[in-house]
Amino acid sequence: MCMESKRESMKITVKMDKNCKENEVVIKCSEIDEEVIHIQKVISTQSNSNMKMELFKNHVEFYEEIENIIFFETEDDVVKAHTRRDIFSTKYRLYELEQILPYYFCRISKSAIVNVREIYSITKNVTASSKIEFKNTHKNIYVSRGYFKPLKSKIDEIRSVK
Repeated sequence: MCMESKRESMKITVKMDKNCKENEVVIKCSEIDEEVIHIQKVISTQSNSNMKMELFKNHVEFYEEIENIIFFETEDDVVKAHTRRDIFSTKYRLYELEQILPYYFCRISKSAIVNVREIYSITKNVTASSKIEFKNTHKNIYVSRGYFKPLKSKIDEIRSVK
């Protein structure tokens, strides 16, 4: 069975093979552009939705699902991962996290990355940082003015994917 769909310049083909032992997604492109990168991130996020990250607290290792992390922030040269109820440290730097985190995470300042899916509200401040509040927690963080527009674009992008 073969299904095809065309959207502007993109062709999507789904081939069913009863002998296939593992699902595979192949992206064929003439060049890697923003659209291809976005598609790759969306697909990898869906296939790795239960991906866990190694985190640390008091010399104990924890394995937390990435989607449970609401934000990362740098504090005294240590990157902290915040869940609704706890704070852990991670061995990664923010620039490394930007490369490995699913598409629904977004850099909001030089010292923080947020899980856009967990944002409850943003109190916009035109002259300074805007306050971000998260669902079901008292925790909050601030988005720098220079990162506000990319954050807003990411929020709109996430809404359109759902």
